[in-house]
Amino acid sequence: MSSNEIITPDSPNLEALCAQLSQLANFLPTAHDWPHEQLQICARMGVFRWFVAQEDGGLGWSPEDVVRGYLELSAGCLTTTFVITQRTGACRRIASSENSGLKRMLLPGLLSGKTFATVGISHLTTSRQHLGKPALLAKEVDGGFVLEGYSPWVTGAKKADTLVVGASLEDGRQLLMAIPAKGIGIKLGDPAELVGLSASQTGPVQFEQVFCPTEWVLDGPREDVMKKGKGANTGGLETSTLAVGLSLAAYRFLAEQREKRVEFAEPTEHFEAELESLKNDLIAAASGDDQCDPLQIRSRANSLVLRITQAALSSAKGAGYMANHPVGRWCREALFFLVWSCPSNVLSANLCELARIEE
Repeated sequence: MSSNEIITPDSPNLEALCAQLSQLANFLPTAHDWPHEQLQICARMGVFRWFVAQEDGGLGWSPEDVVRGYLELSAGCLTTTFVITQRTGACRRIASSENSGLKRMLLPGLLSGKTFATVGISHLTTSRQHLGKPALLAKEVDGGFVLEGYSPWVTGAKKADTLVVGASLEDGRQLLMAIPAKGIGIKLGDPAELVGLSASQTGPVQFEQVFCPTEWVLDGPREDVMKKGKGANTGGLETSTLAVGLSLAAYRFLAEQREKRVEFAEPTEHFEAELESLKNDLIAAASGDDQCDPLQIRSRANSLVLRITQAALSSAKGAGYMANHPVGRWCREALFFLVWSCPSNVLSANLCELARIEE
């Protein structure tokens, strides 16, 4: 165990890590960039082990501790943290699988940071659900499955060693597979230039008659494969946590400005109270408090991150409107939460607030 390893979210090493991430965050402006150095630092400090149980080689952090860790990481660098969520999604699906052979083969390299995995599952949850046929179709054949179609949003696909991909059969059942990213018939599309987080290198992956042996199956085939088992938290508290973490970065900037300009005092105090309330409810929800509705938390997080980043921009004035200033980047990144794993009722709440309609 390294002396720099972050064992708990109370570790002073977490603050040191996030300071490094914050310093490096502005060096990730385009889809040609990638947070390689940031991920390597995270690997050395044990971040990738937070999310996996001790019996599988991880640190087995509680859901509350994971929320606290993610809050600080996303306040430091949202791009790096978003990439980590996609990496973690893959690791959790592998770790929770009953396919012990794949676990033994893949998990050690992933937990140490020597290898990289990512997920292609959004088409099973929120993306492309309005279309009449599955974006990625699996056909059962002797010895496995053949995949045809595409996954529209895959983060870091060109950097990945393994893709954890979801596909649908014609009868409606679904399955998850861990597939070598450079396999025959897999075409890794160019990452998109996004409004924010372009350096996450998120783009499409095309599958053209890709044969996947049964040995690569993590779960399924069965109905609603994403809604059952460990790791089935897509679009839930994790997304809200990153929005609150970005809000935390903007609040800290406002708090610094408050020391210089008295007119910032009252608005900053209001933001502080709202942020603390939301953080407390987020941690309570992570601990299993059923009085805290995750969808309401998501709506509140979306609202806060949009307003507080714009408040930070206003306080920074013209300097903040420069492309390389952190607050301008935060404003662009805040828009991400309007589209990332955004269920219809959260979308409706967003639209009502923007239109000043009381629900």
